Amino acid sequence: MQRGIVVRLVIFSVLTFAAVFYLVPTFIGELPSWWGGFLPTERIHLGLDLQGGSHLVLEVKVDKAVENALERIKEDMRKLLREKAVPPSELERNQGNQIRLKVPAANGDRVRDLLKGEFPNLVLVSSRTDPGGREFLFALHERELRSLREDTVDQSLETIRNRIDQFGVSEPVIQRRGQQDILVQLPGVQDPERAKEIIGKTAILEFKLLDETHSVEEAVKSGPPPGTEILYGYAQKGEGGLGAERVSYLLDARTLMTGEYITDARVRPGSNLDGPYVELMLNSNGARLFERITAENVKRRLAIVLDNRVYSAPVIQERIGGGRASITGTFEMKEARDLAIVLRAGALRAPVEIVEERTVGPSLGRDSIRQGIISLVVGGSLVILFMVAYYMGAGLVADVAVIFNILFLLAILAGFGAVLTLPGLAGIVLTMGMAVDANVLINERIREELRGGKSPRSAVEAGYERALPAILDSNITTFLSGLILFQFGTGPIKGFAVTLCVGIFTTVLTAVYLTRIYYDYRMAARKLTRISI
Repeated sequence: MQRGIVVRLVIFSVLTFAAVFYLVPTFIGELPSWWGGFLPTERIHLGLDLQGGSHLVLEVKVDKAVENALERIKEDMRKLLREKAVPPSELERNQGNQIRLKVPAANGDRVRDLLKGEFPNLVLVSSRTDPGGREFLFALHERELRSLREDTVDQSLETIRNRIDQFGVSEPVIQRRGQQDILVQLPGVQDPERAKEIIGKTAILEFKLLDETHSVEEAVKSGPPPGTEILYGYAQKGEGGLGAERVSYLLDARTLMTGEYITDARVRPGSNLDGPYVELMLNSNGARLFERITAENVKRRLAIVLDNRVYSAPVIQERIGGGRASITGTFEMKEARDLAIVLRAGALRAPVEIVEERTVGPSLGRDSIRQGIISLVVGGSLVILFMVAYYMGAGLVADVAVIFNILFLLAILAGFGAVLTLPGLAGIVLTMGMAVDANVLINERIREELRGGKSPRSAVEAGYERALPAILDSNITTFLSGLILFQFGTGPIKGFAVTLCVGIFTTVLTAVYLTRIYYDYRMAARKLTRISI
């Protein structure tokens, strides 16, 4: 008996000290340098409703992804028909997201069979012959269209998550909502405008050649010649300074290379006059393609275009190998860093639009914390007073178990780096109320045994033995309900479910194990002659 009690006391003491060490990082602002070497450093993170931040709902413009996919198919179709010596007389994408193709009537059947074999994801909507030739209307197969929409939203979700992870937000909430909406919560973000800029930037990177055979001024006045387009950028203004002078560029409409070959992007310091620039690392295919492009266009200007803005248009002096390129421009350091983030995280397949935005200020978060703590103190005090008033000494033992219960609960949350939200605080308050349920069952059993004339030792042993099945049944069913809430609930519901499940585990540990240690110690010391219950 003595040895077993000592072992249990040692185990419980070790658990208590471990809990205290896990809670130190949460309640101490700055830890000493030696702490992280061998002691835990994880802390309880506060959710959006407790520390403030940004709440955004983004709508993914999936129709734009469909348009881009049809544009790529249209260009592939044009290239294929030219290779097969049946160039189309007309080839365009109409407003109904269909591709209209017109070829000479003599080539109609051949073209139809050729496209059917090369583009199985297209369906022939209609076909008609007129004096001008044979006209076909193609559209994406319904299955392909549905898959493209789903993939676009999923890819946008992962890209936004990658960008936010590199932005440095602790414990963000990023999840899909509905068919094409994405919910983003950024706790602690004090600059929501910068966050929205990083999240929403489409980041379509293109390399295009400048058209130097036509006048840019004439193109701006009269419209660009066929096969060209006008885009704008910003150049340095004044010696040694950066400005916002808008510059027009006349570019070939054809894109030589896109940002899909980028594997990494880093900010590099430039000279005092030029400012920082962004260095791109390309994969093996991209390195070969970029080397071929630069070799074929020496002494021509290559424009680097991001989201239809020309960042730089350097002259290709020689063939560039090694899989590296750079984007220079009138960058500030923060702008260059943000550009590197979106390039490194990948391009969005479709634009996103912010359809809902809420900002929770830090002061509102502090009010939530204060009110939550007040509810925790009031609820806990009422539970403690009730137990002492109703069960006297045995109630005081149960109250000590409740205090240790909250200590262990917070320590486990800190150990896993969990996010504490306002519903999570509600879960802690509920845990305090439920924590005495087990002791109520045990104390009522002990009372019954004492009324039956049993000794205090026998009453305690019978009380714990007979109350344990009911305690386990009720807590296991509640624990399973918490798991279901966590699996199928949204952010706030998950926060409540986490604290509920962890609280049930610590409740059983303290209400049954800790209080039994106390009674066993009193019985071993032969001091349990009367139970105050």
